[in-house]
Amino acid sequence: MITRWLRILIVLATIVGSAMSVQAMELSSPAFGPGQPIPVKYTCAGKDVSPPLNWHGVPPRTESLALILSDPDSPGGRFVHWVVYNLPAKTNELGEDLNKTPVVAGGGQQGQNSRHGYGYSGPCPPPGRVHHYHFDLYAVDKPITLEGGTGPQLREALKGHVIGQAELVGTFGR
Repeated sequence: MITRWLRILIVLATIVGSAMSVQAMELSSPAFGPGQPIPVKYTCAGKDVSPPLNWHGVPPRTESLALILSDPDSPGGRFVHWVVYNLPAKTNELGEDLNKTPVVAGGGQQGQNSRHGYGYSGPCPPPGRVHHYHFDLYAVDKPITLEGGTGPQLREALKGHVIGQAELVGTFGR
């Protein structure tokens, strides 16, 4: 009987330890608030430039940062609008209108979005219902090795290496 309870306690301690190993960070944008509409300027109906983003609470052991912007409401499944990785750990913002090249000025890389281009591809849902756009920021315990990586490839590379995470969700509909 004691062995059974001991096993249960070990499993619970493992679960709690795993949950506690990812630190909460905060991600925001001066362009829109959580759950608020993304301004047209940052969509295909406007200039299609990336919005400014700010964050804090990055864990001390962070080696690099990664960002994935995706639309889970897309009719064809999760649509990836932006893939950024290997941002320096000391970085606490991305300015508006980031270049659309594989290399990020100041450090970092951009992977391929679902349109097979590098950099930001703004919200562009079909007419109808409003879509939700998830900006997911990750603090990573190592640099990521990817060449022109996609969102799914980056998510795979992040497994077991995320030590902090933040999310900002914006909306857009046409």
